[in-house]
Amino acid sequence: MDNTQATDALLVRTYLQGNENALSQLISRHQQRIYSFIYSKVFDKDVADDVFQDTFIKVINTLKRGKYNEEGKFLPWVMRIAHNLVIDHFRKNKRMPKFENNGDFNIFSVLSDGDLNVETQLIKDQIEVDVQELIKELPEDQLEVLTMRIYKDMSFKEISERTGVSINTALGRMRYALINLRKIIEKHNLILTN
Repeated sequence: MDNTQATDALLVRTYLQGNENALSQLISRHQQRIYSFIYSKVFDKDVADDVFQDTFIKVINTLKRGKYNEEGKFLPWVMRIAHNLVIDHFRKNKRMPKFENNGDFNIFSVLSDGDLNVETQLIKDQIEVDVQELIKELPEDQLEVLTMRIYKDMSFKEISERTGVSINTALGRMRYALINLRKIIEKHNLILTN
């Protein structure tokens, strides 16, 4: 595995030095995996072809602008680009799977699965980034409680002591934070599961 990653990094460097064949080798090496990932999300050959092509146009543009800095992680980087383009496709065509607002769904349970493959890990990472951006829209008191509970794993008793409010107030702020977060997710029409 490390040998493949080192070779990817070498091919990226060679391409940046002007050898177009190096990019062809990278595309050939990862084509099947990336295409299969895209197709598994869109279930349409024409759309998958378009997204695959757009993925490598974006890869080429990013490389040529000198913005690629994840040496040795070429495949995960390309998979993330492909994933983002799939999401863009669904948003543009208003076919984005809607967030189901049922009481059983826990937004943060999506983030807790430790046994993930590369594609799922990329999606999990994107979800985590999306959630971290979304929670910034919460009122300060709700954001504070949610951050302490979810990201710092503090008990409501600890949160109560830290913030100087009662446990019931801390619980209420957490409840409202989750209700508001669901509304924010719906407003942004985001998908938080794959």
